[in-house]
Amino acid sequence: MSKRLRRHLARYSRTLLLYLYNSLLFVFLQFLSPIVDGIVNWSMLEFGSRMPVFLGDEVVYEATMKDARSPLYNTRVVLRRLISAQAKRRGRRAIEVLKRLARRRVMYHSYAMNVHGYVCASTKGDSDPFTLVHGYHGSFSLRHWLQQSDWLPTLEATLALDEDSVRRVGDDTVGGPAVSRHLRLIRILMRDLLIGVNYLHSHGLAHTELRLENLHICPVDRHVKVGILGNASDFHKCSPDDNKIDSYMDRRQMMIAFDMRCVGFIMAKMVLRDLMDPLIFSKFKAFLSKGNDPSCLREFLMHVVNRNSSSKNVGFQILDRNWGAGWNLLSLLLATKPSQRISCLNALRHPFLCGPRWRVDPPMGMIRWSLGSTAVRITEEYIYGKQQRRRLAHFIELMEMLNPHSKPKHWLNLLPGTWRLLYSTGRHVGLTLRQPPARVLIGDVQLTVSKLSKPNATFSVTSDIGFTVILGQDWAHNKTGINGKLQVSSLSKLRAGRRLYIKEEPSTQNFYTSTLDVQNSILEKLSSKKWKKIIPIKEFPSSLPVAKLASSDVEVTMSLDEPLSRDLKTVQNVIQEVRLQVPPELFDLSKIVCGTYVDSRLLVLRCVNGSALLFTRSILCE
Repeated sequence: MSKRLRRHLARYSRTLLLYLYNSLLFVFLQFLSPIVDGIVNWSMLEFGSRMPVFLGDEVVYEATMKDARSPLYNTRVVLRRLISAQAKRRGRRAIEVLKRLARRRVMYHSYAMNVHGYVCASTKGDSDPFTLVHGYHGSFSLRHWLQQSDWLPTLEATLALDEDSVRRVGDDTVGGPAVSRHLRLIRILMRDLLIGVNYLHSHGLAHTELRLENLHICPVDRHVKVGILGNASDFHKCSPDDNKIDSYMDRRQMMIAFDMRCVGFIMAKMVLRDLMDPLIFSKFKAFLSKGNDPSCLREFLMHVVNRNSSSKNVGFQILDRNWGAGWNLLSLLLATKPSQRISCLNALRHPFLCGPRWRVDPPMGMIRWSLGSTAVRITEEYIYGKQQRRRLAHFIELMEMLNPHSKPKHWLNLLPGTWRLLYSTGRHVGLTLRQPPARVLIGDVQLTVSKLSKPNATFSVTSDIGFTVILGQDWAHNKTGINGKLQVSSLSKLRAGRRLYIKEEPSTQNFYTSTLDVQNSILEKLSSKKWKKIIPIKEFPSSLPVAKLASSDVEVTMSLDEPLSRDLKTVQNVIQEVRLQVPPELFDLSKIVCGTYVDSRLLVLRCVNGSALLFTRSILCE
């Protein structure tokens, strides 16, 4: 018998034993205690309780079953005495949910807190004391676990991670660097959480109260428990012939979307532990409540979260892995429109939650996301050697070929906003090996596009270039100096057009030679077996649809703080140096001729000379 077959038999044997144990437990309980609709009504005399803990409108006891005839003998349980009327309603609702899910009791006990019954003289009167009896899964919620300084090794020990357990998430190794261990743990916890939530959704229930405080990890079966389901809400049953089918589907979609948004918040806090800080998390929620697209979360959090310490860097490294798959899943969980949020089943198939042993065929949207994320990560390295420039041009060309919004009507909604310049495929002039007449340090270069209602113009395009002039012959260590700003504005029309690829013989000029090499490498990439299934392209296209930009007259203004604003010669040197370091198309916006790629977070514009400008949407300035 092979090792793999023995492992599968052992796994099935454990599942069968667990099922038999729960079935026998239910049968025994029917003989030992009063039964109300299949739920055990215990007596307080059967438990030996400890000191109570007061939690608002609840009193919580840790207790042990004393009755030797009970299958729960010597088992530690939790007695949750509910005081207020609202708390009692939650307790009775948990009992109703347990009755509803009794047919699949094994699945219920695996992913929800094990409710063993209740202690109450009457199930209907609000005046009678009501105590919920449920399983003991440790005194820590998932929030408390994450707040511990040694949370990573402690959780690994609690879950008893071995090769068998990591195979459940498509991995085949245990240990390794902190980033790999953190990612593996998040995959295990997220997959458990999604399976539990999907179990509720498939039975017509929404949790409605998914928070870190309500999640517990059971060290016995090593599963995430999604609480006692006291606030679970029904979708309401509706037959296909009913006139209310549309309202039912809307209610179902809204409730599932609410749960998935809560799962997104849980994932964000598990990966980026800075969000455990209430102040930072309030900024995070405010960003989403203003209607900003969650696909821009990375750009936003780079300015909100301090990435200097190791814990913050680990979170960004995890989300950046696998071509930014973590940011993609987070944006789908937190999508602004409920209809665009990902479901539990699709989230379980997402590449971020699938280890290296599982081959996942990514959809076209994920491929576009991966290309854009890789291009952004290369620009952040600030090493623009020949190889990096070639790779960036390669990814930009691929993004243009896969542009999902080629018609101008799509650009009308996506183009307005503030875009930060990341990279230009044109000429680069830096400060190395050069003695500039004025020492100018370029800050953010942004392109602001505003939609107009004028009949002769579609957009107002403004280029904002922030810079710092450093006085003296030597560079200041802290890079402080006189602040300045250069602004170029123009009106622009948006029309449909096509970008032509002229087939020419290899030229002696470096620019055309490099462009031809990039096109050949793209064609070679798309001809491979991996890409043929997704993009069946046999040869490089002769043209691609683009959004043509027709600009009018350009207006240039500049502001410079005192005392340099009075020195005309210094001002001229500053302008000359700024124009030398920044792409010339941002000074003459008429040289930007078309837009070749746009989505909710990235923008690619092509210029007269064929160079491309890569932008990312900036949130802080909007």
